[in-house]
Amino acid sequence: MRAAVVREHGGTDTIEYRTDYPDPTFGAREVLIRVAATALNYHDILTRRGMPGIRVPMPLITGSDIAGELVEVGDEVRDWQAGDRVLMNPIRYQAEKVGLVGEMVDGGKAEYVVAGDYQLIRLPDSVSYEDAAALPLAYGTAHRMMRTIGQVKAGEKILILGASGGVGVACVQLAKLAGATVIAGAGSAEKINRLLEIGADHGINYRQENLIKAVWNIAGKPLISGTGGVDVAVNFTGGDSWTPTLRCVTRAGRVLTCGATAGYDVHTDLRYLWTYEHQVLGSNGWRNEDLLALLELSASGLMRPVISQVLPLQKTAEAEQQMEDRKIFGKVLIKP
Repeated sequence: MRAAVVREHGGTDTIEYRTDYPDPTFGAREVLIRVAATALNYHDILTRRGMPGIRVPMPLITGSDIAGELVEVGDEVRDWQAGDRVLMNPIRYQAEKVGLVGEMVDGGKAEYVVAGDYQLIRLPDSVSYEDAAALPLAYGTAHRMMRTIGQVKAGEKILILGASGGVGVACVQLAKLAGATVIAGAGSAEKINRLLEIGADHGINYRQENLIKAVWNIAGKPLISGTGGVDVAVNFTGGDSWTPTLRCVTRAGRVLTCGATAGYDVHTDLRYLWTYEHQVLGSNGWRNEDLLALLELSASGLMRPVISQVLPLQKTAEAEQQMEDRKIFGKVLIKP
């Protein structure tokens, strides 16, 4: 089969486009999927580069967000048959190699991929393969953080940092869908303009503006009386942005996090937590319920993922380089 194979840890030059890669084999409780589309995530780059403490098998086909059509099903598979349209939940939790598809086992940057039957989610006819493939990692993570755990609702003011990345864009869309006022933070005027185009009410270029002062100018300074500040702050960057974020949140406000792309060892001034009665809520990945909710939103036309471009399999290295260079807004898809 055709596949984009990572030979070893390193840069994009380690990605080799193959036309003779062995077809995958599957077991009795597994299925073979013809990949229709797979979405890039920054996790693909981290996997290729190598992550401390995580032993990744090489060579490897990355790609965790996968939608496609069933080609064959194992002898013990029930309720699924060849021709079914599916979205794959990329988490393998009932397998010998527990972990993420595209990290512990071969993923979607190929013509075919194997999944356990428990990973399959039926894809409505009204949802395209491309839209479905854009959902799991970024939109699933955002949905669990914003809706399932964060309970963002109409009338609230929401600060979203890192808003131009895959998860950030999804957070902006979900917050607007809930009826919230969105303050989106990003690192360039171009990205701010794109965020305003997809619904953000205010934009803050935190490379040029002081985050605290900019938020206070929009939402007011938080006071113990309960006035001023944002109701919810979304911070999955961590690093130096963590403490300033706490100073933007109103009394009894919520701080949501699902990661720490700029550093996890942060300084927290506990005085802000107890004085302003903040709630800090962590969210880890997604569950099937989040993906089903997103498919329902997509099928109803209420929300579609932001897809910047769709590229053929042989341009995988080029697509990943664009992502490394932070030139992408929204999702990039690979079609075998």
